[in-house]
Amino acid sequence: MASITIRNLDDEVKARLRVRAAGNGRSMEEEVRLILREAVGRKTSSRNLVSIIRSHFGPSNGVDLELPSREPGREPPSFE
Repeated sequence: MASITIRNLDDEVKARLRVRAAGNGRSMEEEVRLILREAVGRKTSSRNLVSIIRSHFGPSNGVDLELPSREPGREPPSFE
């Protein structure tokens, strides 16, 4: 396994990391390993927002909304 040293880490960041690790029941070192693993393990999605929404909602996923009929809008107010 490789090792890494992080220099010039802000005291505030270190304190928040310590609190986060303690809250998760881990050492700071283990917390950092998990954060880094998650950060570099993510793959960028080639899907756009519309395709993501359609994958969660829509007739194929049990959500079939009836769209209201479109009616002509009201007359705009006259300022004369």
